[in-house]
Amino acid sequence: MSSILCEPESPAAYETPSGLERTEKKGALFALVDCNNFYVSCERVFNPNLEGKPVVVLSNNDGCIISRSNEAKALGIKMAVPFFEVRELIEKARVEVYSANFTLYGDLSRRVINTLARFTPEYEVYSIDEVFLNLSGFERAGLADYARQIVATVKKWTGIPISIGIAPTKTLAKLANKLAKKYPEWGGVLDWTAICDPEKKLSRFEIGDLWGIGRQSEKQLQKSGIFNALELRNANDKWILKEMGVVGQRIVFELRGISCLPLEMVRSARKSVLCSRSFGRAVENLEELKQAIAEFTSQAAETLREERLSAKRLTVFCITRPHSEEARTHSRTVELPVATDSTPELICTALRETEKIFFPGGRFKKAGVAFSGLVPADEVQTDIFDDKNRQRAGKLMQALDEINGRLGAGALRYAASGIQQPWRMKSSHRSKRFTTRWEELLEARTVA
Repeated sequence: MSSILCEPESPAAYETPSGLERTEKKGALFALVDCNNFYVSCERVFNPNLEGKPVVVLSNNDGCIISRSNEAKALGIKMAVPFFEVRELIEKARVEVYSANFTLYGDLSRRVINTLARFTPEYEVYSIDEVFLNLSGFERAGLADYARQIVATVKKWTGIPISIGIAPTKTLAKLANKLAKKYPEWGGVLDWTAICDPEKKLSRFEIGDLWGIGRQSEKQLQKSGIFNALELRNANDKWILKEMGVVGQRIVFELRGISCLPLEMVRSARKSVLCSRSFGRAVENLEELKQAIAEFTSQAAETLREERLSAKRLTVFCITRPHSEEARTHSRTVELPVATDSTPELICTALRETEKIFFPGGRFKKAGVAFSGLVPADEVQTDIFDDKNRQRAGKLMQALDEINGRLGAGALRYAASGIQQPWRMKSSHRSKRFTTRWEELLEARTVA
């Protein structure tokens, strides 16, 4: 196969590509780190027998396919397809099926990020399985070799395989990452600045493949005769600004190698905290609905405390879907007298509003709790008429979080959340939470 990189064609030469031996630091340079088939890779870390086998991971409530191994992709299993539509194929091909285990995935994501932080002080966590690195201050000679060192270290320390795309803009880094996955012989790394004939490569990316191009923009561009990344890059600036606005103009400039999207190392302030779930079956009685709302409130309150925030506003919502009607949302919002992160106070308020939402005969399929009006916990304004012991409540929450931190999430929880929780989502294929629950740790046995 012919190389996509500048001559010579050997991987050894790619480590210091022709024309990049210079040592001066020049311009912006980004690397996009993407965990390969992340959810499947997480399952394989703790079950090596899955290597080489087709594996899929299902969404909440075991609804749709949200992650596929390369072997599953080769069988024609599409992303986001409903599980029931491919069940026959999955059973026939003996595909391994797992329910989403977001507790495990989140913990492994944190470990990957902590590993990446050792290689550069400036990075942006874009999603659970994607991180942008700022390599602008690095010498370009040997940069691909440095990136391959990152790939090897992440794999060794976390067990997660990654790919890295390097480019002068974040948009091009995304494309470089796609090529890194396509050409595994380059060790999971591809430097866009080392590509021979980048225009040819751009022409092979469809408009819909580009970061920031949604379905509507894709249709609009195709109607105007723009079908690939190269055609978009060469489009008239005035036309792009008129038809797509500043956002579209930034994408075009990024495709031209002009960096317009800086690294966002500091996450913007939260405006809300939400916890919602679909039920494993329809909930028809008030007691079960209140248990679910109490559980969601407890989880959302824990997030508040993790981020040192308090909420001034609480919203409870429930969604029904009778057979003859479209989904309907029933909600209640209440202003709290004082912004708080106290779980018992928030649960009491949420349950009171749940009673006002519930109605006999309702079949609730999903529910949730949202907090808004967020303020830093150390900037909460008190109320002269407030009769609650805030200091005592704060110490109680601190003790609760410390115990759950040591013993595992949910070791201590409120009785209002129920014990059996029959309303919980379906997750009949979920693996254990190997890294966050003492009772679910892997057991190592020695053979005499």
